[in-house]
Amino acid sequence: MTPSLIKLYQDSAFNLYKCVVGPLDNNVYILQCRDSGESVLIDAANEDDYLQQLCETYNVRNVLETHGHDDHIAAVPALRDAGYNVAISAQDSSMLKSYDQILIDEAIITIGRLKVEVIHTPGHTPGSLSFHLQDSPLLFSGDTLFPGGPGATHFPGGNFQEIINSIERKLFARFDGTTIVLPGHGENTTIANEAPNLNEWISRGY
Repeated sequence: MTPSLIKLYQDSAFNLYKCVVGPLDNNVYILQCRDSGESVLIDAANEDDYLQQLCETYNVRNVLETHGHDDHIAAVPALRDAGYNVAISAQDSSMLKSYDQILIDEAIITIGRLKVEVIHTPGHTPGSLSFHLQDSPLLFSGDTLFPGGPGATHFPGGNFQEIINSIERKLFARFDGTTIVLPGHGENTTIANEAPNLNEWISRGY
């Protein structure tokens, strides 16, 4: 069955689209500048042909990877072969066969008139990244923060204390309650929904 693309949000500056692909139901996001028509795709997870069609339709210029786990990068080789620039953190770059750009903490990615900030949020993997669209409530958290808690840390390179530190210091301390959290799997949430539960997550240990 072909995935379906839905429009999650829009305002005068951007359109945000989402589709769910692959056996692990990965979220793929396309963030489009309404002024220029240029877009960025977040996590080339699976369904190579479908994602390539979306890239062509929505004028995608860059592919941003939140981290290097297999379920988030399966379509990377095909998209690179098609000419799309793929970017990932240095710490997770060895998980990809090839890439084009290294993303560092606090870097700014420009898409038309939009500016997306890179936030290094290690814990799920050493190089996990989150992305914040400036002047908007949108925060793409990858597998760092989900409704109900942090992402898994039992994989090689995972670290529970690191992911808690990332969530507390890089996300909860910085973004207000109205911030919309867009995770790598599942439904959206907000900082207001999740922040009160931090001590509970620490106590349970996952």
